[in-house]
Amino acid sequence: MNFKKTLLAVAAVATLAVPAFAADRGGFSRNEWTDHTPFVMNGEEFESQEDFLNSGRRCASNVQPAEAEAMERDFFNRIMETGLSEATGGVINVYVHNITRSNGTGGATSQMINSQMNVLNSAYAGTGWSFNLVSAQDVPNDTWYTVGYGSPAETAMKTALRQGSADDLNMYFANIGGGLLGWATFPSSYASSPSKDGVVILTASLPGGNASPYNLGDTATHEVGHWMGLYHTFQGGCARSDTKGGDYVADTPAEKSAAYGCPAGRDTCTRLAGFDPIYNFMDYTDDACMYEFTSGQDARMDSMWTTYRQGK
Repeated sequence: MNFKKTLLAVAAVATLAVPAFAADRGGFSRNEWTDHTPFVMNGEEFESQEDFLNSGRRCASNVQPAEAEAMERDFFNRIMETGLSEATGGVINVYVHNITRSNGTGGATSQMINSQMNVLNSAYAGTGWSFNLVSAQDVPNDTWYTVGYGSPAETAMKTALRQGSADDLNMYFANIGGGLLGWATFPSSYASSPSKDGVVILTASLPGGNASPYNLGDTATHEVGHWMGLYHTFQGGCARSDTKGGDYVADTPAEKSAAYGCPAGRDTCTRLAGFDPIYNFMDYTDDACMYEFTSGQDARMDSMWTTYRQGK
């Protein structure tokens, strides 16, 4: 279920506005609970769920501040050159590449794939975007089955399998290694590396998989958010100014670090307005906790689409 708010002004669409400072106030400055129970993800054991997040395995789509600033300068310059022209949603064609072992085992079932598409369509319904599954092919390949982020196997897999153009979504479901759940490319990288465009998702995170508590399909929702141009809600931590920092979306409150579980009332940037956006698809909370994109994120996806993907 998603809740879409009133569309932000053009300044927010251009991602230059940020929340104003507020006085110190009460609230959690950490996760709601600290659980030291060992946490296992895809066969790899971590000291705790928090340790799993801190290891960087939740999502490999991390952008350093300097890189984010460069991406935002390019985005802003393109808008200034061509004018602000944004979509208001549309239908995105999807090509699924279901990587299995060479003997055909280990991949996602057709029911899992269809359920994943339903989750995506539900999550993005309030934004006006929908996803049309054009094809889902099984790909038996032992090397690609455990594909790693930034590896030669990833390059080979995507070069061989990717279909369509910049406005088509390619999804690769695999038993990716290292306890990692997934990663995605950003819209601005398409022009320089079109063959690498798309999202890679741990098969066990699809609905019906065993990657609990990340097995309701929202790893894909999260990674597609990156593919549509969104950063993590905790991008840049509490460091925000009038024109830069954070996730470059005005209506997502600042967040010092990723959240896990579903810590209601968590507030890691107490001098900035708003509690941590733990219900946002672009945080790291459990799938059952996530249910929303903000109107600012919606507007950013629209403008990113027309700037980098539409008709490219």
